[in-house]
Amino acid sequence: MIMTARYIPYTLKFKRPSGTSRGIMHTKETYFIVLKQGEKIGLGECGVLWGLSPDPQSDYVQKIAHVCQNINLGLEVLLQDLDAYPSIRIGLMTAFDSLNAQRPMHLYPSEFTRGTQGGIGPGMSINGLIWMGDFSFMNTQIRERLSEGFRCLKLKIGAQDFDQEWNLIRRLRAEYGPDDLEIRVDANGAFDRDTALEKLKKLSDLELHSIEQPIAVKQWDEMAQLVQESPLDIALDEELIGLPSSEQKQQMLSQIKPDYIILKPSLIGGFDNSDQWINWAENLGIGWWVTSALESNVGLNAIAQYTATKAISMPQGLGTGSLYLNNIPAPLRVQNAKLYYDLNQSWSFNSLNL
Repeated sequence: MIMTARYIPYTLKFKRPSGTSRGIMHTKETYFIVLKQGEKIGLGECGVLWGLSPDPQSDYVQKIAHVCQNINLGLEVLLQDLDAYPSIRIGLMTAFDSLNAQRPMHLYPSEFTRGTQGGIGPGMSINGLIWMGDFSFMNTQIRERLSEGFRCLKLKIGAQDFDQEWNLIRRLRAEYGPDDLEIRVDANGAFDRDTALEKLKKLSDLELHSIEQPIAVKQWDEMAQLVQESPLDIALDEELIGLPSSEQKQQMLSQIKPDYIILKPSLIGGFDNSDQWINWAENLGIGWWVTSALESNVGLNAIAQYTATKAISMPQGLGTGSLYLNNIPAPLRVQNAKLYYDLNQSWSFNSLNL
């Protein structure tokens, strides 16, 4: 049966401007790939994040159009030309998985999606994200996340004065000990390599869980030394993005030997690549968790369902779907710091005109 494909550009609008290491974001563009075969429809999201995604921006839309125009070449053939376009790669793979799903948008069945308790499966523990901003804004977010039941927070640091950031965390730790609240921080490569170790030692006094990417990427010798000398566990994030070959990926892991790696499937090319990273990491005794990257609910759903098929034991870095004014309505919800798939709710694709 003939398959057709098209793509839909979509602008996600933040409820409030959100500060990241790439500046203040008011909107975020994304693209959906829609497959049709008879009565069946498949939907996948190309969750590109300019400034961090390695996808070439100059011909990005042309590449999605080429994929859709040549969809009957089949998934395996099309993927051969998408190594440099990880967000298109995951969008295409998810669209095919969606097309072949037993139920709409049930991509990777597990207890998470089966609705075993009144239409709701077991929830997945997630961290509460604290966006960058002035200290009053960050403190307000911390109070909101704590009132929502989060006992694992991830704070973005490195954009403000380090001593002020340290004092904010110190005050938080004075109220909540490490048994009551897990604190992760993410420097997004902001620390200078000459002063990074001193800062890591000071942060370790606050009994944090870990720090993501303390120094900028592609400083493997320096990062490896930090991992060896730091009293605070180090997780790699951006370091995983844009490495062109399996050999380089494995070399990076073997050389740096971080305590954790953080997987963003939209930025590393999908779930098969995520599986590769997990296998390499576990063979080296490296921990891991999965993080979304500002996708809509379509992409978040795929990432959450994939993650739920794994033997996970720590809070994951998955979004909550609540960032945007015009997100795609989905049966995903957050309660008491857990992400749930609620079969009592339904998807709505009216804004996409499928």
